[in-house]
Amino acid sequence: MKVISGRRYGRPLELECDTVVVGSGSGGAPVAATLAEAGERVIVLEEGPHVPGPQHGAMRQSESVRHVWRDGAMTLAVGIGDSPSINVTAGRMVGGSSPVTGGVCFRAPEHVLDEWSSSLAIDDLRPSEMQRWFDQVARDIHIEDVPVAMRSKSTALFIQGGESLGVKFDSMQRNTHDCNGCGRCNFGCPHGAKLSVDRTYLPRAARAGATIVSDAMVDRVELEGDRAVGVSGSLLDGEYGEGRSALRVRARRVVLAAGAMYTPTILRRSGLGRRSGALGKNLTLHPSFRVMGRFEEPVRGWEGALQSAYTKHYEHDGMVLNSVFIPSGILAATMPGFGASHRRLRESIGHLAIFGAMIHDEGGGEVWRVPFRREPLLTYRMSKRDRARVPIVLERMAKIFFAAGAKEVFFPVFGIDGVTPDTMDKLDLARFHGRKLESSSQHPLGTCHMGSSAAHSVVDPHGRVWDAANVYVSDGSILPTSLGVNPQWTIMAMSLRVAHALAGG
Repeated sequence: MKVISGRRYGRPLELECDTVVVGSGSGGAPVAATLAEAGERVIVLEEGPHVPGPQHGAMRQSESVRHVWRDGAMTLAVGIGDSPSINVTAGRMVGGSSPVTGGVCFRAPEHVLDEWSSSLAIDDLRPSEMQRWFDQVARDIHIEDVPVAMRSKSTALFIQGGESLGVKFDSMQRNTHDCNGCGRCNFGCPHGAKLSVDRTYLPRAARAGATIVSDAMVDRVELEGDRAVGVSGSLLDGEYGEGRSALRVRARRVVLAAGAMYTPTILRRSGLGRRSGALGKNLTLHPSFRVMGRFEEPVRGWEGALQSAYTKHYEHDGMVLNSVFIPSGILAATMPGFGASHRRLRESIGHLAIFGAMIHDEGGGEVWRVPFRREPLLTYRMSKRDRARVPIVLERMAKIFFAAGAKEVFFPVFGIDGVTPDTMDKLDLARFHGRKLESSSQHPLGTCHMGSSAAHSVVDPHGRVWDAANVYVSDGSILPTSLGVNPQWTIMAMSLRVAHALAGG
């Protein structure tokens, strides 16, 4: 796949096309492929570098974090009130976040789609109408079940404990082919088994004639009246990666797919999307928490698929439990204690099992534009309902680990050591302030959410920004609510829905 490197281009770049797509991830890549194959001249602009799959797969985990994760994986949504601050991770490369996900694929739950279609009066969001788009994505990126044999011992132990308590588990689905379960999906697949968009939709777009430009920072949509005439920004070709050479693309249509953190920022700079007052608001994150269990026997949780099983047993409480194993080098840095106590825990990594929980949250976050700075500020206020769920789900995971035979569990609470079955009953997790909780997110959504009225939403039912005739959004920011499950399959399905409307219009 040929990519123009903005970093190496060395001079201003001016291009012209039918559709310019800003962002090359799960929202932008399907649009680019669909429109290019329909005969349009398409240009894809990506802020991050082009790191081909084999090169990414050969990187150490620390190199991947440094080179292709946004802000070195240190982006933070600042907690307000009794809310935890949440580490929000995202990719910054050709392919967006798709190459750094675990590959997990869930369809949007039917009850979520039913809520969208009824509350927004958008008939083609019903499960029966969305089925065609989910099925098309499944074919395009080869979504398959993770074999039971590929579950790590970390996952198997948690399932053993859960099933003894009546909790049923299912295999996850991922966009993989010939995966051998090496367990480093988030840091570049060394075997080319993860079929992220840089291996599926983007090559299709390129074969159909689309031009892909890396290291291309878009600042704003250029307007003449209520119509866009293109986008402008800069190539990140400065000595320290800063923008130096001017970038301008003239286009008859603009599709923003920069994600829920950056699409609203571009719209704000362009003076678009402000009519309803919803721009940059309604940010949902699926706040995630992990619990670790220490066992007497060796676990070696890194041997097996990074993510392979989950349970919907607590879905009615807004909680989904997902298997995961943090790479040992990163895991060591998160262990509590100092000096000798930290060394003891670090040396026990081979005996640790991990499982994660995700909260189906309400829209309590916001993306703020910061003067004189390109990067936005994220804030997050967890609703009382969601905040009350956190100690409950942590206690549930601990009980499952103890049922599996764990001698000690470690909670994502700063300042407390491991907890044994005897001390568990004395621990009141609800008493810890939100700032004491360690939380992460890979799923920012909702900041340009769609709707049936310009008074309450940023884009219309097919992604068009209400106050511009030819500016569209196609990424996770248009989802009306959080999903409660990993969103990449839904984002791609919604992207195809938007793209086919454009191709037919």
